Amino acid sequence: MIVRHLLFISAVCAFFIVSIGCDQKAKSSMPELRIGMDLSYPPFEMQDKTGKPDGISVRMAEALAKHLGRPLKIVPMEFSGMIPALKTGNIDVILSSMTATDERRQSIDFSKPYAFTGLALLVRKDSNIQSIDDLKTGDITISAKAATTGETWAINNLPLAKRVVFEDQTACVLEVAQGRADAFIYDQLSIFKYAQANPNTTRGLLKPFVEESWAMGTAKGNTLLLAQINEFLDEFRAHDGFAKLGEQYLKKEKKFLESAGLPFILR
Repeated sequence: MIVRHLLFISAVCAFFIVSIGCDQKAKSSMPELRIGMDLSYPPFEMQDKTGKPDGISVRMAEALAKHLGRPLKIVPMEFSGMIPALKTGNIDVILSSMTATDERRQSIDFSKPYAFTGLALLVRKDSNIQSIDDLKTGDITISAKAATTGETWAINNLPLAKRVVFEDQTACVLEVAQGRADAFIYDQLSIFKYAQANPNTTRGLLKPFVEESWAMGTAKGNTLLLAQINEFLDEFRAHDGFAKLGEQYLKKEKKFLESAGLPFILR
């Protein structure tokens, strides 16, 4: 009888060992989730003091990979190269504060929105510019980051303005701060940050003149991954994931926007 019990226990243990081993093997064999990011946009996409990716989008990417049961690989790249990288299969997802525009939808698919913002203006502190309408004259220079909705808006709506375009938004800010450009068109949160960082030379016109939403991008036709991302976003929002990230990374900005009667970006 004792021998039978020992044999039974051994068989059960062997079953669980094999099951655990198979489960671990299955997880390790799952393909990497390759997420493209431009790590020059704090606090959403940036690097910590050791050079590791950090920020709101990185925390979201980690949670998404965990939800999918796949190992995560963040692929740093310039913003203008993300859609080509997605279309050629070098990355699986774009998670980099990308606005879901109709033009981009022609090339890639977008998830449900996870952030809501808009275009705003950084202008010289001593300028007379008070709104976007003041830029619709011929003697105006606009700075814009390449491949962003700010650049596209300037092309389509400010035909008389001279445009200077850079890959790095810091260079766009310097054009305004040093008097070479009249305005920088970019997202509301960044304009707030740059105006705070350059109070002697710039000021921010923070009320958006165009409303936008950010979403994750996937390759055209990858309906399974897109559905999984949308499911993740619903669960992340339901469990206050966005609210927690806002408190962690954007507490000061949230307080200011609320005091100005402007809605917070993560909601």
